[in-house]
Amino acid sequence: MTKITIIGSSNTDMVIKSAHLPAPGETVLGGDFFMNPGGKGANQAVAAARLGGEVHFVCKVGKDVFGETALQQFKNEGIHTRFVTQDPLAPSGIALINVDAKGENCITVATGANNSLLPADIDAASEIFEAGDFVLIQLETPLETVVYAAAKAAKKGLKVVLNPAPAAELPVELFPHLYAITPNETEAEILTGVAVTDLLTAEKAANILLNKGVHHVIITLGAEGALYKTAYETQHIPVAKVVAQDTTAAGDCFNGALVVGLSEGMSWPDAIAFACKAASISVTRLGAQASMPRLNEL
Repeated sequence: MTKITIIGSSNTDMVIKSAHLPAPGETVLGGDFFMNPGGKGANQAVAAARLGGEVHFVCKVGKDVFGETALQQFKNEGIHTRFVTQDPLAPSGIALINVDAKGENCITVATGANNSLLPADIDAASEIFEAGDFVLIQLETPLETVVYAAAKAAKKGLKVVLNPAPAAELPVELFPHLYAITPNETEAEILTGVAVTDLLTAEKAANILLNKGVHHVIITLGAEGALYKTAYETQHIPVAKVVAQDTTAAGDCFNGALVVGLSEGMSWPDAIAFACKAASISVTRLGAQASMPRLNEL
């Protein structure tokens, strides 16, 4: 089994489902409230572990009830937690999530201990870069840590996959370290200046990312699947239509599944189709990690 290292965030999601998302200044009376483990890094780690990946997670949580609960949940999912550390000063990350009747959401995150995951923590976890294949990173931890980890992993010959979420501009020196990048339409526009509205504009944006030094570009297109592009190949991978209940962690599910597929030796189109199928299952369920499918469901 190929080792997958995921570096990123862990949050506790506090979710309210309501008929519609509140406008500024509006109070909406919601329905169900529930708390779920979340955070892009943790979501992706759980997704990959449930789909059969051997996952090593590098993150930082608070020394509080949320952090203790998260640590135990990672262990319950079979995730290696040696490099999950607890910050005695910062609280664990918290996300407040509103979900409407169509499954769309808006999210506010208090990063907490995620913001204290620093390059020194990456150095402390250096041994995980010595044997493995894929490293998956997102943008809910400090950007300096993302850049440092990507460079360190690439130098060791590991394949670095960046999910550039939440959307942000990135330094030019990061791109050559990336084996793959997986933006959605909004993230692709911020990274390239191209408004992604269809396959042609997605391909245009992908070309810009390739020219920045990335080897493989996957632009996720929601219900339209994904566009895969390299310097030599372009392919659109569709996804089955489903009725979405909650899209909160669909991108995280996609990324976790993608690295599992690639680590198992699937071709890029097959790995992307595998990831699309996993994500399409996740949106039919409420919650972040709770929505992640297991391998037998695919």
